[in-house]
Amino acid sequence: MFRFLFDKDTWQEVFDSLSKNKLRTILTMVGVWWGILLLVSLLGAARGLENTFNRLFGDFSTNSVIVFGGQTSIPFNGFQKGKRVRLRLSDIEKLDENIKGIEFTVPRNMNQALVVRDFLSADLNVLGDYPVLDKIKKRNLISGRFINQNDIDNHKKVTVISEDTYKQLFKKDEKAIGEYIQIGEINYLVVGVYKKGVIDNFGPSEDVYIPFSTFQQVYNQADKVSFLMITGKPEYDIEQIEMDTKLLLKNLNQVHPEDNQAFGAINIGKEFAKRYKFLTGMQFLTWFVGIATLIAGVFAIGNILLITVKERTKEIGVRRALGATPFEIQRQIVVEAVFLTMVAGMFGVISGGWILITLNHFYGQGSEAVLVNASVSILVLFIALVVSVVFGTLIGLIPAIKATSVKPIEALREE
Repeated sequence: MFRFLFDKDTWQEVFDSLSKNKLRTILTMVGVWWGILLLVSLLGAARGLENTFNRLFGDFSTNSVIVFGGQTSIPFNGFQKGKRVRLRLSDIEKLDENIKGIEFTVPRNMNQALVVRDFLSADLNVLGDYPVLDKIKKRNLISGRFINQNDIDNHKKVTVISEDTYKQLFKKDEKAIGEYIQIGEINYLVVGVYKKGVIDNFGPSEDVYIPFSTFQQVYNQADKVSFLMITGKPEYDIEQIEMDTKLLLKNLNQVHPEDNQAFGAINIGKEFAKRYKFLTGMQFLTWFVGIATLIAGVFAIGNILLITVKERTKEIGVRRALGATPFEIQRQIVVEAVFLTMVAGMFGVISGGWILITLNHFYGQGSEAVLVNASVSILVLFIALVVSVVFGTLIGLIPAIKATSVKPIEALREE
């Protein structure tokens, strides 16, 4: 049945037919080439964005929410509105005991202070933290270490600073580890320098870390907490955890259940979900645009072949008169359509691959890469080519049927 595909005469006829009007043949293939190229390029770029997103947030517990106290807006239990609500360390145990799905509840303190080194100074946010923060919000350390349990137990005057803080207080290429900086007139030993990432855009700026216990002692915080960072287990809904947390905190602090201003929250899990939905939507749009463009190109092939069939009416009539069956005529037209689609598709895959290589070269290098490993899987390329061939076969049937609908006698009379 497929012996004709290996017949030299079959392919000689295909090449003769297509070479009669080279410009038209090339323009016919451009549509399919552009569709495949667009599909490969856009899908590769979308994968690059997804890889970048995963690299930036891969070490961060995205199923998290930041909860902080505010002021009441509804009078309750004898308290007037406007009462200041403060989180306390005692709240943490009750949250862990009563709310399902919580993995970590991390208390954090924050204050603004003047940070000085020699003649350089800056007003920065100073945070008191526990070592567990590094498990939830992995710090990209450039040098040194993060706060450890020994620092907490011994109320050590040590600090971890951001790269931005380093640039404000130290000269270029100057060593920071082992040096002292002054935070609120108290000297702290620098034990680490870290680089901020995209995750640091969620919540207040984090410039300087000191041990939580040291912060309590220096700023006389007792059991007060600036805000809580709560991480939910993967199988639990972080939005539900947020609602349960706020409701319990309202009960503990004698706040009206419907008071929405007493406790604020930044739901990081919700924000991340939006970004993942954006990536999913972008991939769907890419498939839609690519396949739509591909179909348009294949239809262009069908239209051109209809014109070609019209021009070859007399030739087809002669072949019919010499004994060629309608199936043989139709088969020849379909082979031409599939051949054009396949060749154009292969050129599209190659061109799209070169575009992705170029994108990786210019935008996929280094820690600030916009597109990390922009690529398309072999399976996607195979599917794209199969889809183009299937469409090419189906669209080729239209001119093929048209070619055999004319009777041989009428075809021979065609001028």
